[in-house]
Amino acid sequence: MTAGLPEPVSRDQLRVSHEEREAVVERLSTAAAEGRIDLSELDVRLDLALNAKTYADLAPLTADLPPEAPVNRGPLVIKGGMNGATRSGRWQVPAQITVYGGMGSAKLDFTQTECRLPEVAIEVHGQMGGVTIVIPDGWVAATADMDPGLGGFRDKTTSDRLPRTPLIRLTGTGGAAGVVIRHPNSWERRSQRRNQKSLNS
Repeated sequence: MTAGLPEPVSRDQLRVSHEEREAVVERLSTAAAEGRIDLSELDVRLDLALNAKTYADLAPLTADLPPEAPVNRGPLVIKGGMNGATRSGRWQVPAQITVYGGMGSAKLDFTQTECRLPEVAIEVHGQMGGVTIVIPDGWVAATADMDPGLGGFRDKTTSDRLPRTPLIRLTGTGGAAGVVIRHPNSWERRSQRRNQKSLNS
C-alpha cells in the first residue's frame, strides 16, 4: 500500500453521495404510494437512507422491492472527430451506444455511472484515433464479436461479475488505432477516491 492512501475496498464499502441517497428516498416514497410498504416502515427506511454512508447501508432498504423498470432511452452516438470526445462522470447510460474514434480518439468512462440495465450494447469503431472504454470493477464484457482490425483489440477486464451489474456487449472493429476496454488504472482510482472524499467532506 502507498503511504497515506487507503487500501482498495469493495463496492459495498464505497461511500454514497447525496444524489444516491435521494434516489433511494424517492424509490421508497414511490413504494409506499403503491402500497408496498406501510408508513411506519417508510419512516424507518427514510431515516436510514438519509443517514446511509455506504452502498452496504443503502442496499437492504430496497432489497425487497421489485426492480425498477429501465428508462427507455434512445441510442447514444459518440464521435471523436478531429479533437476527440470523452463521456465521463455521472451520465445516463442507454441500452445502445455507438462510438467512433475519428481522428482525435474517443473515451467512454462508466466508473461513476449508476446503470441498472442488464446489458449495454456498444458498437465501436476505432478508426484513426482509437477508442478506450473504462468499466468499474465487477462489470464484465462480452467481446467475442469484436474485429481487431489493423490497430488491434485489447480486453483487460476480469470475468468476476458482481450481482445487478450490466454486461457490456462489444461489437465493431479496432480500425487503424485499435480499441481497449479495461478497468480503472491506478491514477483513475486515486482520482475517484479524491472525488469521493470531497463529496463526503
